Amino acid sequence: MKQLYFKISLVLILFSFNYATAQDVKVTLGPDEVGENQGWTITVTVQNERLRSYDNFPDIDGFRKRGTSTQSTTNIVNGQMSSSQSVIMTYFPLRQGTFTIPSFSMKVNDQTINVTGKKVKVGPAVQQRDPFKSFFDSSPADDFFGREETEFVDVKDDAFLAITTNKDEVYVGEGFNTTLSFFVSADNRAPLQFYDLAKQLTDILKKIKPNDAWEENFNIENIEGETVTINGKEYTQYKIYQATYYPLNAEPIVFPSVALEMIKYKVARNPSFFGQNRKEDFKKFHSKPKTVIVKELPPHPLRDVVAVGDYKLTESMPSTKLETGKSAAYTFSVYGEGNISAIEKPLVQDNDNFEFYDPNVRQDINRDNGRVTGTKSFNYFLIPNEPGEFKLGDHFQWVFFNTTKRKYDTLRSKITVHVSGESRKNEAIQSTDLGSFYDRIDTANNTLQALEDKSWMKVAFNAFILVVLGASAYLVFKK
Repeated sequence: MKQLYFKISLVLILFSFNYATAQDVKVTLGPDEVGENQGWTITVTVQNERLRSYDNFPDIDGFRKRGTSTQSTTNIVNGQMSSSQSVIMTYFPLRQGTFTIPSFSMKVNDQTINVTGKKVKVGPAVQQRDPFKSFFDSSPADDFFGREETEFVDVKDDAFLAITTNKDEVYVGEGFNTTLSFFVSADNRAPLQFYDLAKQLTDILKKIKPNDAWEENFNIENIEGETVTINGKEYTQYKIYQATYYPLNAEPIVFPSVALEMIKYKVARNPSFFGQNRKEDFKKFHSKPKTVIVKELPPHPLRDVVAVGDYKLTESMPSTKLETGKSAAYTFSVYGEGNISAIEKPLVQDNDNFEFYDPNVRQDINRDNGRVTGTKSFNYFLIPNEPGEFKLGDHFQWVFFNTTKRKYDTLRSKITVHVSGESRKNEAIQSTDLGSFYDRIDTANNTLQALEDKSWMKVAFNAFILVVLGASAYLVFKK
């Protein structure tokens, strides 16, 4: 009995192995020449496997997508069963001419297929088949297998496109979350599918992105449905774009109405087992315009430069026991919710007790669950000049507008340092060396003096030239 189970298991394993190795995916391009009134196709075929997923078909210049159709076949030869599933995208020419189909790649069932392009010639319209078929042009089997002309009907959809914000009114610099989503009701029965979303989204963002606002983009890569309830009705929300905006001035932020084209399938009035039961069509969904009111911040001397948000302070120092003349590190970190990129360093003033150096800055930004949070750290080096006990809060303060309290707030250091050592007030610090030339300026003689008479050198030099010329003339005449 055990041997029988073993043999059966072995046969099943070998069958599975052969079936797996027989799986094949291919993409086939249509003919090289079609008439202006004929369709041209790209066909994706999967052998011995279910067609689970595939990428969007490419856009082709000079052609218009008209929709997809599917077909499947099953063959049994000598007891061996094979099957195939295909999806066919039909393109219709927009005009006559020769068009180049560029090379492209498609992901089918998680497998990338590279397709080599080619040229397609679109000629004049060709004569179509006579629509009046005789009785002998068809067979009863056509009706049984659903090969007669199928009537498709439009199913009313229960879906909409919307631009939503989590706030209707904000202060200048205060963030508000904006989402572009497609909502589909749980009661919807119309088959819908996204169409060429990347290209459409690029055009949509050009219209809705405000010019006078800082953007923190959530960079949605995978569109996944999320169940939400609106007015007591259940919907699936598909977030297409999400960002938090921080207005730079008091002008209202206006999001205009935008359109998203979706694939909406028509369904067969009388579905058949073997025939095509749905047909691809297109529909545009339009969002409603949305306006966010922006208010000025309350009066304050630093109104135009302060950060806006809900922030806290965290600080650190390796040791609070310092020595004069020796540098020490201090970190002032602001964390919370708001425009982290707009946070400026604390205003620190030099004084006789310390020397402060410009800080090293580090920032971390998190975009999650519709919120922008993060930390901005300022790492300072300071040198104590005087011994004593000092509160760093007298030197490190950071003013911001608190969106939770709706008023200005200040983050102040709570660290107290103890400095030991000698005072450095009387130390002479020479920042530059002027050199020995400048050192001699005060001792140099500044009395005007006449230049020395060196005319005798000119006479001697002229006499030497005459002697040379005379000797040269003597030698020439002697020869």
